[in-house]
Amino acid sequence: MAMKSFEAPRRTLMGPGPSDVHPRVLQAMARPTIGHLDPAFVGLMDEICALLRQTFRTENALTFPVSGPGSVAMEACFANLLEPGDKIIVCANGVFGGRMKQMSERCGAEVVMVNSPWGRAVDVSAVEQAIKDNADARVLAFVHAETSTGAASDAQALAKLAQAAGMLTIVDTVTSLGGMPLEVDAWGLDAVYSGTQKCLSCPPGLAPVTFSPRAVARVTERQTEVQSWFMDLRLVMGYWQGGAKRAYHHTAPINALYGLHEALLMLHETGLEQSWARHRAAHERLVAGLAELGLKLLVPEAERLPQLNSVIVPDDIDEAAVRASLLNEHGLEIGAGLGDLAGEVWRIGLMGQCADEAHVDFCLKALGAVLAEQRAGAEVSASA
Repeated sequence: MAMKSFEAPRRTLMGPGPSDVHPRVLQAMARPTIGHLDPAFVGLMDEICALLRQTFRTENALTFPVSGPGSVAMEACFANLLEPGDKIIVCANGVFGGRMKQMSERCGAEVVMVNSPWGRAVDVSAVEQAIKDNADARVLAFVHAETSTGAASDAQALAKLAQAAGMLTIVDTVTSLGGMPLEVDAWGLDAVYSGTQKCLSCPPGLAPVTFSPRAVARVTERQTEVQSWFMDLRLVMGYWQGGAKRAYHHTAPINALYGLHEALLMLHETGLEQSWARHRAAHERLVAGLAELGLKLLVPEAERLPQLNSVIVPDDIDEAAVRASLLNEHGLEIGAGLGDLAGEVWRIGLMGQCADEAHVDFCLKALGAVLAEQRAGAEVSASA
């Protein structure tokens, strides 16, 4: 079979991620590759870490991008902070809380689950009771912005409970970083991970993380080896925190890091708070437009993420057919429901470059046209 260079189709990415990537980021990734221990690249690494600290709102020394997607960073947090026999309280209100449970079990931990309904925030009072009932738990894990449902949980309140009990926190901010208020130091979060392909508008493949001094102490004082060599922070620290002379750990994805650096520069050129406000404004515009189309959101207003919106599919609509028409006829990608919500919702992302009036209006116009076409077709079939 004859093969040729791949030409990616033009898409507007308004699903749960990846989001659209700015041309500046793509251009940065096309710059010449240099060595991962080159002094010029080491300087770039330091700048990336500084920019990530600003984005996470932290002074944590151990703040860097893991070479891998968000799930690798998630696993790095659990693998480093948990030892066999440790007890962890895991909050689940969607797919990714469930993934936390699986990773904890693979680390040999005893898992206590606090389950909340899908589409709702984590129940703070239920977590408080779980902590009272499990005074020997060492870690509390929860998702700040549940990508599978569009629900935001109160990270500050949950972290306060953990601190009072002497527990560390592991926090998923994959969908929240850059798109909504996140205050790592002010809220007292310990091990926090994210991804580049959501509100940072960078291609997937890197995962920012930050670890508090308390979390670093837990890692350095652990009694057993981290089950993963690649994700062992005691080894990675020498590469990302080695000063001018870095210890070789792995060959970093150099050009991908160029892109992350550019994306972070763009974020802070316009301002982090301004980015939060822009995502909120785009969300409000989308919600108003969806209401005009007769569509409702799954999550109660006070618990909604601005950057990820779960829209309830009407009973008379073919959910998958709508997504296919949007993609094929309009070049627009939105997401399907996951897990318990499969076939029940569409997930519309307003992340990074997509969080503006033009993207919202384009999405609403395309969705309205496809819904009208499908209903008209159903009426013709019914009358035939």
